[in-house]
Amino acid sequence: MGRYGDIDYPRMTKTGLGLGLALFLFGAVGAKVALAVSGGAIPGWERTLFFDAEWLGIALVLFSPIIFGIVLPLTE
Repeated sequence: MGRYGDIDYPRMTKTGLGLGLALFLFGAVGAKVALAVSGGAIPGWERTLFFDAEWLGIALVLFSPIIFGIVLPLTE
């Protein structure tokens, strides 16, 4: 048993990457669709939701492979 228990690092890396891509696509496509459907005027909370989803997705895509694919396996 490793230091952090029995963590499946490849699965965690793939899951984080997939979740990040899904969040990014939700934010990017959702904003475009919402603007097209509403005629260009969407509430501020929706803009914030889509914007935050895009940036959180980018952060997950960048940091999941680094954390779960490189750093944590090296500390075992």
